[in-house]
Amino acid sequence: MTDAVTAGLAATDRATLRIGGPEARDFLQGLVSNDVRKLDAGAVYAALLSPQGKYLFDFILLADGAEIILDVKADRAAALAQRLSMYRLRARVSVAPAGLEVAVGRGPAPAGPLVVADPRAPGLGWRAYVPDAAAFVAGMARLDPAEIDARRVALGVPETGVELVADDSYILEMGFERLNGVDFRKGCYVGQEVTARMKHKTELRKGLARVEVTGAAPPPGTSIEAGGKPAGTLYTTAGGEGLAYLRFDRATGEMRAGDATIRLPARAS
Repeated sequence: MTDAVTAGLAATDRATLRIGGPEARDFLQGLVSNDVRKLDAGAVYAALLSPQGKYLFDFILLADGAEIILDVKADRAAALAQRLSMYRLRARVSVAPAGLEVAVGRGPAPAGPLVVADPRAPGLGWRAYVPDAAAFVAGMARLDPAEIDARRVALGVPETGVELVADDSYILEMGFERLNGVDFRKGCYVGQEVTARMKHKTELRKGLARVEVTGAAPPPGTSIEAGGKPAGTLYTTAGGEGLAYLRFDRATGEMRAGDATIRLPARAS
């Protein structure tokens, strides 16, 4: 399949929430890692962090009139709705299921009022928010879920619950700046102080990296060793490549994860 052909898949692992009310945008602006004002130009990728600056949820936001649709991993939707409701206090904001399903695809995007380019990276294709995702993609070529993982790996895009671990990950180590998921000029949000300090005052010693995988790929979560010392963790693998969370000071030369050999790609000269 090539990108010249429209292919789609009903993303049954995603769910949608609707943020409504006259203060919806201001409410989210004070909570999430990206600038909600960018919704006027298209979909926005963002995260909700703990006060300690650790990742809790990541999601895609898009405007639907005056309301905002929030596209999140299905098994995290209820917890996210609860967290947002906790912050709501007296704000004139509602948080409820959106009643929309998510379709994802590659190739020329189909027409529709809620069809957007994936804001994380151009190679990730389009996303559609519709009443029935299976019906929406029924006339298209089928998008293989394995290709979604392969593209994620090639583009260095972490996945909720795989590379992104709640109450553990830091979004800058996970590539959110590169993936248009954080704005350093928008002002305060939950966890902003820690995120800004990591950006401006420290050099990242750990982080997500694309690696070459030779041999049988082990299960996600397998430890990586270099010279007999822990060097990180290997997560998603596809087509001889993988996403790994590495200690950069130890991630040199040949590493091992199970029976596989792990290397960082050679840098172009």
